[in-house]
Amino acid sequence: MLNIAAFLVVIGVLVFVHELGHLLAAKAVDIEVPRFSIGFGPRVTGFQWGETEYVISALPLGGYVRMAGMEELEGIEGGSDDEPLEERVPGPRDFDSKPLWARAIVISAGVIMNFIFAVVVFAGIAFFYGEPINPVTRVEVTNADQLTGVAAPLATIPVGAELSAVNDRPVESWNEVQDALAAAPAGELTLSFESADPVTLDLPAADSERVAALQPLDPFFEPVIGQVVSGSPADEADIQSGDRVVRAAGQDVRSWGDLVVIIRDHPDEALVLEIQRDGRPLQVSVTPEAETELNAELERVEIGKLGVGQLVELEHRPVGLGEAAVHGVVVSWTTSAMIVELVGDLFTGEASPRSLGGPLAIGQLSGQAARFGLDSFFTFMALLSINLAVLNLLPIPILDGGQLLFIGLEAVRGRPLSLEQRLRMSHVGLIIVVGIMVWAMTNDVLRFLGI
Repeated sequence: MLNIAAFLVVIGVLVFVHELGHLLAAKAVDIEVPRFSIGFGPRVTGFQWGETEYVISALPLGGYVRMAGMEELEGIEGGSDDEPLEERVPGPRDFDSKPLWARAIVISAGVIMNFIFAVVVFAGIAFFYGEPINPVTRVEVTNADQLTGVAAPLATIPVGAELSAVNDRPVESWNEVQDALAAAPAGELTLSFESADPVTLDLPAADSERVAALQPLDPFFEPVIGQVVSGSPADEADIQSGDRVVRAAGQDVRSWGDLVVIIRDHPDEALVLEIQRDGRPLQVSVTPEAETELNAELERVEIGKLGVGQLVELEHRPVGLGEAAVHGVVVSWTTSAMIVELVGDLFTGEASPRSLGGPLAIGQLSGQAARFGLDSFFTFMALLSINLAVLNLLPIPILDGGQLLFIGLEAVRGRPLSLEQRLRMSHVGLIIVVGIMVWAMTNDVLRFLGI
């Protein structure tokens, strides 16, 4: 139920924000707007305010703003005008009667609103929560024995090694480590340590490859229990905050990452934890609860969960309004660039089409984000808002990018495409969009079935 509720909130808010942009821009340039709809299909409820009917429709997978003169969308969005399209005479408040700049603003406004929403959310989280500072500079490498290619040199880093500099740039917190890694140019990257040999790797230029290469590099945390969720397997096994896990399932536990890997690998399997509590050794038998989640490739996997959190002592640095605003813009812009690159990789075949997710994937990820708190939930919503903005700019008719393409062609040709041409292209665009949606939902079903 949480996944469904989170999905409806996320989709409802993002569609509302997007369509509100179109509505406000249309009203600003005096375009007649007969209907503003959240959802597609039959009207469920709504009200009339002035010339515009505001409705919620049956299928909550999008929305639309119906503007006078945009006949190519009639029928696609549920229009019902009995006047033959070829006999219509554009009125002064029709979309097509407005100058090119006005139409471009109206079409772009939805994407702009989605981007502004993301900026506001990222800035708001920074302003109200402050900047979390993780003072840790010790390092551990996830799945070190499985690393290949660019990331392979990371496997030589000792567990818990103290990182002192990234490319001669001193670091005193994990935040500074992340900033230094993000700012490092393509090519040779050297990680220097207090009491271990430096490690050098050849950093790729592409953002997606860079993220993949550096993803195994994590901050080191002691394997000490911080929080215990009430009613969880850990709670039922009397595991307590402050317990240090020494061994699990017969394997030595050197870090929190070691413990996470062992627990995840044993869903619904009884195992023994050897712990230290107030200096006394204890053995605890516990069975991790099996949960299904989506991995980085959006594949459905079963993992074990104990219901515990690590002991993290974060510091929070207050952030002023101006700095928070800059943070919101920077995070939104860098996220947009990464999403654009990922979309490009999908078209070139460098990214697997199986990574495309549909409503089920969004619902599950929404639920996962909601469980981590409001800041995580809003962060996920902001990320999805940027995804929606980027995808809407694809030059596919019926999407905003396709409408901007029509306007661009009109500017070059000196005259608009004929209504017949726009209708034909819009129906092709509809087929493409439906095909993408079917593919995404098929991926969802295959993940659900474990295929």
